[in-house]
Amino acid sequence: MNASSQSDPILWIFGFSLLASAGAICLTGSFLLLPPGTRQRFVPHLTSYAIGTLLGAAFLGLIPHALAYVPASNVFAVFLAGIVVFIVLERLMLWRHCHEAHCEVHSGSGVLILIGDGVHNFVDGILIAATFLTSVPLGIATSLAIVSHEVPQEVGDFAILLESGYSAARAFVLNLVSGASTLLGALLTYVWLPHLHSAVPYFMALAAAGFVYVAMADLVPGLHRCASPKECASQLILIVAGMGTMGLFHLGNHADLVGS
Repeated sequence: MNASSQSDPILWIFGFSLLASAGAICLTGSFLLLPPGTRQRFVPHLTSYAIGTLLGAAFLGLIPHALAYVPASNVFAVFLAGIVVFIVLERLMLWRHCHEAHCEVHSGSGVLILIGDGVHNFVDGILIAATFLTSVPLGIATSLAIVSHEVPQEVGDFAILLESGYSAARAFVLNLVSGASTLLGALLTYVWLPHLHSAVPYFMALAAAGFVYVAMADLVPGLHRCASPKECASQLILIVAGMGTMGLFHLGNHADLVGS
């Protein structure tokens, strides 16, 4: 891999895994203190920005890095296989991103929601570690994309747990426990993946598939209910802003990618 991957990234992996798990959950807890009407207005904006960061991270960072190390046919074969994997996981209710209490994917029990969240967070940890093992800028951009969509997702998780009869304190603690799987996935990947350098580009292609699937299959449909042209324009601006954020992060890493 490139030169930035030569130093040990364990502190980066540990720190951003905590940010993507406990940090996102604590931020969500603070967000839930806002009046319900305010929350309802902000969630679509958070979701719009998350769409942009996910697509930007996939197409401006993960896929270009993967293409730098393995043939395009291999990268896109894994990308397409990843899309199929995420479809299957969502059908098994182990991977869902509904941000409302009343929706089809939230028809299951609170326990199932927590199991699915744990699986999802474990995969997030794998992606965080795999990208930091490639380069720090790529790891930061990927982690921020993960955090950006974790916040609106956790809002939905809290909502269904509260409606399932959990107290606010218990819902918060259980989400923290579920979020700990992010750190577990990251640490296991940190120990295991360096011994299989050739697998890293394929993990990046799989991560890109997950990001694109979440953005286009789960998040974009929820924005189709925009009430006015002004609201739709605001959502589009935030999507582009999310893409731009990822673009700025990857500009600083472009020279490393070309020179690797």
